[in-house]
Amino acid sequence: MSMVEAIRDAHGVAMERDESVVVFGEDVGFFGGVFRCTQGLQERFGSHRCFDTPISESGIVGAAIGMAANGLRPCVEIQFADYMYPAYDQIVSEAARLRHRSAGDFTAPITIRMPTGGGIFGGQTHSQSPEALFTHVAGLTTIVPSNPYDAKGLLLSAIESPDPVVFLEPKRLYHGAFAGRPDDRVIPWNEHELGEVPDGHYTVPIGKAAVRREGADLTVVTYGTMVHVAATAMDESGIDGEIIDLRTLVPFDIDLVLASVRKTGRCIVLHEATKTSGFGAEVAALVQAKAFFSLEAPVRRVTGWDTPYPHAQEWDYFPGPDRLVRAMAETLAI
Repeated sequence: MSMVEAIRDAHGVAMERDESVVVFGEDVGFFGGVFRCTQGLQERFGSHRCFDTPISESGIVGAAIGMAANGLRPCVEIQFADYMYPAYDQIVSEAARLRHRSAGDFTAPITIRMPTGGGIFGGQTHSQSPEALFTHVAGLTTIVPSNPYDAKGLLLSAIESPDPVVFLEPKRLYHGAFAGRPDDRVIPWNEHELGEVPDGHYTVPIGKAAVRREGADLTVVTYGTMVHVAATAMDESGIDGEIIDLRTLVPFDIDLVLASVRKTGRCIVLHEATKTSGFGAEVAALVQAKAFFSLEAPVRRVTGWDTPYPHAQEWDYFPGPDRLVRAMAETLAI
């Protein structure tokens, strides 16, 4: 399966198993979503369980919170992560706090799906990577899958979670793993990671990172599309790096990251979002605090630039294999 197909399959499995699961958002019903992640669900389950909404992100999330408090499990789509700002107050002030402000009398078992990141020439309002805005909020789980297998298993875990989950889907991975410019080859991950997705129900545990490649020279901590960028950089450079795919940003699997850094002695954090106050700063701070005496070089961040997302030259904006190779070489030279 592609990631789109895996996400679509996860919806179907969840809705088949649990009649309280409902899916809604802009164009997700009859049209099947702008990226077709919900295609066929309305026909299969009816318009009372998969339906279209007005163009109102605040209304979408607000309605989901009310439904969740009354026993449903909404899985809603924000058409692009860039559109989530009108709903941010509902996510932060209501969904994230409902369990705590009600002393557990009410919960918000909602999943908020958002296509994230660049690579499709979407410009400033269709290409942002806002994950750090969610990881800063207590009460939210934030997930970013890097392959179809994880996308299905993590989405099922998210829908079954008793608390709100922000599920960020890298658009560059919807139909394959592209590490370089649009005319570059599809990165040949391995069959299981690139597309082998089991039928039926399975879950991937929330809060558990994965070692995507073992290595001895240094550790690259990353997630989403950048997992494939890191693999390509190591293939092209010959550097024996270890790749840690976080999968879940909050809760964060610090134990696996520390085990890797203590083995290699060097750490680079790689993400597409801008550097200042990005999630990489949290990773770097924790590694420095908890593995300081194992480090042979300062923790380095390789990220998007601290500028608004460009309408042109976007493939020079976010990190590619060349930028990561330079950073790895400089880190190894210390």
